[in-house]
Amino acid sequence: MIPSKVYSLIEEVIPMIILFLIMALLLKIVTVELAKKKGNIWVEFKIVMYIIYSFVLFHLVTTTDFTSYSNNFTPFKEILRYKISDPLFIRNVIGNIAVFVPFGYIVADAIKMVCNKTYFAITIIYCLLTSLSIEFIQFFIGRSFDIDDIILNFTGGIIGYIVYKLIHLLFRES
Repeated sequence: MIPSKVYSLIEEVIPMIILFLIMALLLKIVTVELAKKKGNIWVEFKIVMYIIYSFVLFHLVTTTDFTSYSNNFTPFKEILRYKISDPLFIRNVIGNIAVFVPFGYIVADAIKMVCNKTYFAITIIYCLLTSLSIEFIQFFIGRSFDIDDIILNFTGGIIGYIVYKLIHLLFRES
């Protein structure tokens, strides 16, 4: 069962996604015609999906409402506050990990597309710096800073990298 907040998030970002897809399609048509080159449709699709994910992530981290606005600078304070069966555990702990799993995957794949090799250290540094940036931005836009969110997002990024490596190990390109 998908929570109603997920449905409302989807409803909020659908117009942005449609507009972006139209713009990306038109840009691709123009560039293909001007360059007289054919593109790799799979790579193009992945790039569009990555950009859409970035828009959704930005929307999620800048507009989600919370009842608590206190800052947390003590590692694991908020994580250990919840029981595993508590719905807030799923929302705050599992949710913060889950939202960054695609990010770790995307960063690993983007590095692979550019360098033809994956780099674990670059991926995790990128995930850490992005999560840290999100928390600082939230602090300055009137939301709370939470060190536990950085830990959880970072964990999700690492899981995303592992998922990327497992998928490419299982479905090696010949």
